[in-house]
Amino acid sequence: MIGLISATASGAAARDRLAAAWPGRTRVYEGPVRTAVERAFAECEQLVCFLATGAVVRLIAPLLEGKTADPGVVCVDEGQRYAVSLLGGHGGGANELAGRVADVLGCEPVVTTATDAADVPGLDTLGMPVEGAVAAVSRAVLDGEPVELRADAVWPLPPLPPNVGPDPAPVVLRVTDRLVAAEPRQAVLRPPSLVVGVGASLGAPLEEVLGLVEETLREAGLSALSVAELATVDAKAGEPGIVGAARALGVPLVTHSAERLAGVPVPNPSEAPLAAVGTPSVAEAAALAAGGELLVPKRKSSPAERAAMATCAVVRRRPRGRLAVVGLGPGARDLLTPRATDELRRASVLVGLDQYVDQILDLLRPGTRVLESGLGAEEERARTAVAEARAGRAVALIGSGDAGVYAMASPALAEASDDIDVVGVPGVTAALAAAAILGAPLGHDHVSISLSDLHTPWEVIERRVRAAAEADLIVTFYNPRSRGRHWQLAKALEILAEHRFPHTPVGVVRNASRPDESSRLTTLGGVDPASVDMMTVVTVGNTATREIAGRMVTPRGYRWQS
Repeated sequence: MIGLISATASGAAARDRLAAAWPGRTRVYEGPVRTAVERAFAECEQLVCFLATGAVVRLIAPLLEGKTADPGVVCVDEGQRYAVSLLGGHGGGANELAGRVADVLGCEPVVTTATDAADVPGLDTLGMPVEGAVAAVSRAVLDGEPVELRADAVWPLPPLPPNVGPDPAPVVLRVTDRLVAAEPRQAVLRPPSLVVGVGASLGAPLEEVLGLVEETLREAGLSALSVAELATVDAKAGEPGIVGAARALGVPLVTHSAERLAGVPVPNPSEAPLAAVGTPSVAEAAALAAGGELLVPKRKSSPAERAAMATCAVVRRRPRGRLAVVGLGPGARDLLTPRATDELRRASVLVGLDQYVDQILDLLRPGTRVLESGLGAEEERARTAVAEARAGRAVALIGSGDAGVYAMASPALAEASDDIDVVGVPGVTAALAAAAILGAPLGHDHVSISLSDLHTPWEVIERRVRAAAEADLIVTFYNPRSRGRHWQLAKALEILAEHRFPHTPVGVVRNASRPDESSRLTTLGGVDPASVDMMTVVTVGNTATREIAGRMVTPRGYRWQS
């Protein structure tokens, strides 16, 4: 929850704009400012104060506990010129919040965190818990001092600057789930590599379950910060001791059916859990269900003067690479979504068509490895992106419009298996960008058809065009005409003309949203296929589509409009 505090009428107006923009995510604190700040500081993850920074500093100073506990605080000045990230820039998310506040209010975000100013990811923003000499290593990274990246395995980290690499150096950034001795110039990232399987008798105390897990990890030389999840059988999903242990460790509790666990080979099966919950193993099988290497076989708790009520086992799972399939939109920078921008900046490897790479090079962090190729290499790009993700890296595979529409998502996901994490980032398609320029041509059922027969036989394309014509669907044609394919658009329009009037509106948009954008509204009887090229989309209305005030409009079908 984001707490909103203001002291003046101007601040209240800006506060209310934020509350309206983020419904359900904000809480307005009224009353005396000091009391409002104290309440919001205790109750919210983030605060936006429409007050002077000096005033906020004095108000929150007595409330500070530490960077891992304090909320993120953003200050907005009386004139709404600046959104200042004041406290919790990374841990509290204030840097990101300042940007989002600025987007809503039209002001300038002010971020003074050194890593953000240098466009270098902070160690506490890499998606993993970090401990050790964080300040010293961060300073070395910023100063360009050689920093050794010493990792037990390849994890999908964001791009790191060129001075961070595998060569030995006095300053070390380690990525490991093992307990290591503290060193004055070493920071340790804790990857989410460990799965702890847990079994417990009915009513097993939290102290016994949690104590067993913590003792097992410590004796095995493993960090509790690398525990990704606790796992158990479905029958124990509500067992208070297990639920409480997961909560105390700050990890999700994952449960599996007894049938699933019974099919997992384990070194130490037992008759007791088989009789109780239907599987010969709970702790070991639940840990191994995620795949990986069994580091610690089943262990029992050892309470004094009574039988054990808890068991656990530890598995190290293999690192999973990350593939983000990113739609860049139709070309205009303001139609590139914030989520797409975040994924581009998170990726250590970017794969894409050379002309699309050129569009977003300025958004990439220093150190991003770029793998680009030309037209016609779609399958090669898909294979390359998946291979990089399988190697454990964070990869962004880019396409124009939406990556799932005539773009890279299909070949990439056909190549990928379940050994990597895949994230889809939607983008504004050419059809949608063109429709917004034309008016409202897609107001009812519509279909997109590519007229390129490089991958689809013309017989199939023609059959789809006829089906759309007979069904009275609005049609947007992609790839309508090129120098080598000059007759397909004319043929498609001829098929539509068999079912629609010559005065049916047709919109022709070239380079939608780009600086050389052009558009025109014509009719099915008047459109000239020779004026169309591969940078154009052609939208043909249905029998209800009309031209109204120079715009192409298809009614939604409300009865009062008939």
